[in-house]
Amino acid sequence: MAKGSINVSVENIFPLIKKFLYSDHEIFLRELISNGTDATLKLKHLASIGESKSEYGTPQIEVKIDKEGKKLHVIDQGLGMSAEEVEKYINQVAFSGAEEFLDKYKDSAKDSGIIGHFGLGFYSAFMVAEKVEIITKSHTGAPAAHWMCDGSPEFTLEASDRTERGTEIILHIAADSTEFLEESRISSLLQKYNKFMPIPIKFGTKEINDPTHEPETITDKDGKETKEPQRKITVDNIINNPNPAWTKQPADLENEDYKGFYRELYPSQFEEPLFNIHLNVDYPFNLTGILYFPKMGQDMQMQKDKIQLYQNQVYVTDNVEGIVPEFLTMLRGVIDSPDIPLNVSRSYLQADGAVKKISSYISRKVADKLKSLFNTNREDFEAKWNDIKIVIEYGMLSEDKFFEKANDFALFPTVDNAYYTYDELFNKIKANQTDKDGKLVILYASDKDAQHAYIETAKAKNYEVLLLDSPIVSHLIQKLESDKENITFARVDGDHIDNLIKKDETTISKLTEEQKTALDTLLKEVIPSEKFMVQLEAMDSESSPFIITQPEFMRRMKEMQQSGGGGGINMFGSMPEMYNLVVNTNSKLVNDILETEAKEEQERLINQSLDLARLSQGLLKGEELTKFIKRSYEMIK
Repeated sequence: MAKGSINVSVENIFPLIKKFLYSDHEIFLRELISNGTDATLKLKHLASIGESKSEYGTPQIEVKIDKEGKKLHVIDQGLGMSAEEVEKYINQVAFSGAEEFLDKYKDSAKDSGIIGHFGLGFYSAFMVAEKVEIITKSHTGAPAAHWMCDGSPEFTLEASDRTERGTEIILHIAADSTEFLEESRISSLLQKYNKFMPIPIKFGTKEINDPTHEPETITDKDGKETKEPQRKITVDNIINNPNPAWTKQPADLENEDYKGFYRELYPSQFEEPLFNIHLNVDYPFNLTGILYFPKMGQDMQMQKDKIQLYQNQVYVTDNVEGIVPEFLTMLRGVIDSPDIPLNVSRSYLQADGAVKKISSYISRKVADKLKSLFNTNREDFEAKWNDIKIVIEYGMLSEDKFFEKANDFALFPTVDNAYYTYDELFNKIKANQTDKDGKLVILYASDKDAQHAYIETAKAKNYEVLLLDSPIVSHLIQKLESDKENITFARVDGDHIDNLIKKDETTISKLTEEQKTALDTLLKEVIPSEKFMVQLEAMDSESSPFIITQPEFMRRMKEMQQSGGGGGINMFGSMPEMYNLVVNTNSKLVNDILETEAKEEQERLINQSLDLARLSQGLLKGEELTKFIKRSYEMIK
């Protein structure tokens, strides 16, 4: 038996591992199974080129709990090691980066992560074990070896009587980690980290119906027929799918395969995805994966942390920020890349050149897929627009390249359920909705019911009104106005329609200047100046006498700040709501108000007209609404 010290220049490496990586201590199982998988895949390669003395066969990895003995076993049927290889790979190479680890990560190791990145994967076992054994036999036929270490730099290495090729790692679980002797805990970890590992993983056994047994029909003495019980058989409980959909070629998968994999990823999700995007690239980096568009709705936060990141089919995290573009973190699915380190900090990812290229590739691939879906089946794309628009609009805001590509598939729906691309919309409305200064005015509504009267007024002039109701619409139209030439967006209730799209022709007021001055004075005496700014406008005599609008700039700034933009100081959000009261000087009612001699009657008509305008905007509530109803009944009498 050989004894020795592990080649560690800093003797307290084990306490450091436990301390620095404790918050992630559950990943020890992922690391050990990953090592076993590597050993098995290496054997497969050597066997295929005739460099191994043993047959590859159908190897698997087994995880076993010995609760009584307080031990956890991880067994593979892979390459195995000779005593010399144990000495080299376990005692020396594993800690070649220890000094660098201590110097570079002593303050941040817990957050940055080290396992899998500096070769310390195997030693993660000491986060949960007070003693670790390795019993291994090499595929070369060399004698088996037994290594043991109690968490100090001291180890023993002796011969073993193991006859089967491969490696068994035995963890003597520490008193503070007995949770890892519970079947439910290990099962959940295997499901979390190893669900799609490329080698079958056995964890116990299970009973299934015997596929070779067809239950016979038995007839009793009374002629009653019953079926004999289904025969059961015990089989290995394989917890993983070694060949998940993302590892296959898109040409080999049908739509039902993609849907089936989605159900495998999200078994508690009953709604099917709208469509998927299969990622598959091998240059200038390796990346595979499948992204799914679920039904989004209007909530931008609810979908995040649903994309799973893998490295060679080993689960890493569901926090893919920095790898997947921010606007796509609302999607679901899987991304697998060997070029992304297993455990690194977010700042490292954001600075890493390969990761930035991966992010750009994913963004481009998604844009290409959306364009293809739009071109292939526009009707279906339009039907799904409301469920996917939040992602596309967010992408248009956050990435200039995506904004450019989205010109081919981003849709602008109207209140009448027609859908236009920007170029189609521009060509349709440019003749009718260009104002006297040559600027194209794009009208939109955010609520068809609340803004119905304004929409109808615009439609009476044959104007097209878009329905833009996502929570980031204010940011989006700001972006479109700055990127497209000579256009402006105006919400349909932002002003009287003739002011929103000013033409050369002007309507002449029926009131003289003296009458207008008198009307203005009268209105300002009755209408609260802290809430309404009175504007006298000469409009069509059939138009409403009083119209309430809200200045576009002020409303837009408030909306942008509410949805997370417009700077850190909420200067617009804290200001009181101000509205314009547009009074039609050509309205018969306005003329009647002016000619009414009794002051009390004038005030009553003004308040009633104002309240009707407020009611149409949903601004009349509480006590004021009660008074309006009472006053209206009095007028009927």
